Amino acid sequence: MTDESNWLQEIVLSSETVFEGRVVTLRVDQVRLPSGRISRREVVAHPGAVAIIPMLPDGRVVLVRQYRQAAGQVLLEIPAGTLEPGEAPEACAHRELVEETGYRAERLLPLFASYLAPGYSSELLHVFLADGLAAATARPDLDEQIETVEVSITEAVSWVLSGQIQDAKTICGVLLAERWVKDGGR
Repeated sequence: MTDESNWLQEIVLSSETVFEGRVVTLRVDQVRLPSGRISRREVVAHPGAVAIIPMLPDGRVVLVRQYRQAAGQVLLEIPAGTLEPGEAPEACAHRELVEETGYRAERLLPLFASYLAPGYSSELLHVFLADGLAAATARPDLDEQIETVEVSITEAVSWVLSGQIQDAKTICGVLLAERWVKDGGR
């Protein structure tokens, strides 16, 4: 935040946790706005997450297909997972890549980090491109049913453009991976 924008900051007057789950906590904050008015903010507190665009040596990308209860449908996504307490994003990316795809990465390249829905959630997503992949044993969580899909980056981009891929992190990841490939994998 720049010094010029400090005047936009809201001051938390009180905070009440109304739900505490395995992954998220919902709290209601009472805040003082810069104008002096009092308002409420509903915040989904999340520990943060990672997403990985696994690139095979032949230029294919590894996606995962799984049912997403919140969306009510099966989605095609890049592998992703939630940070464990105290876990660094890169360590989480290595762990999630093996768990969900059965590949290890020689190299993880940080692409970007973004807040997914800053109007109501604290979740910060760290996105990596993984290359130098080697086969390992997939170890999905007990509550995950995952199918891997290996597809050319060109095909993945066409699925983004046609609306077949609807997940925001996957849309961004696939489009950035295509650029990485076009730039010669640098």
